[in-house]
Amino acid sequence: MQREKFEALVVRAIDSLPPEFQRKLENVDIVVENWPTPGQLRQTKHSHPTQLLGLYQGVPQTRRGRGYGLVLPDKISIFQKPIEAQCRFGDEIEAKVEEVVCHEIAHHFGLDEKTLRKIEGEKRGRK
Repeated sequence: MQREKFEALVVRAIDSLPPEFQRKLENVDIVVENWPTPGQLRQTKHSHPTQLLGLYQGVPQTRRGRGYGLVLPDKISIFQKPIEAQCRFGDEIEAKVEEVVCHEIAHHFGLDEKTLRKIEGEKRGRK
């Protein structure tokens, strides 16, 4: 998939968030990258680059105190090639992008990996 089309899917996923979440996405840089770096794989304890679809790097809002300020933006990376490797068709890619964007934004709002996996499992069980 061309980068521009993939980036448009990321923007669409962000735009589909409820307004109350969109308003709270302050000082967050959301970027599309081809692949995770070796350092990102080590940080997340992934052994293969196709396993890491997205990554939140920053201080979750729930851990910010009154002294939090004048900091670089948090960063959410969405990895295009691993997502494409896991999906066969365009509609699968679109659904996976939305899932990954929401997952990483949830980390920004303070949800940990264990909680997110539980929520995502329950959501899949309802479908």
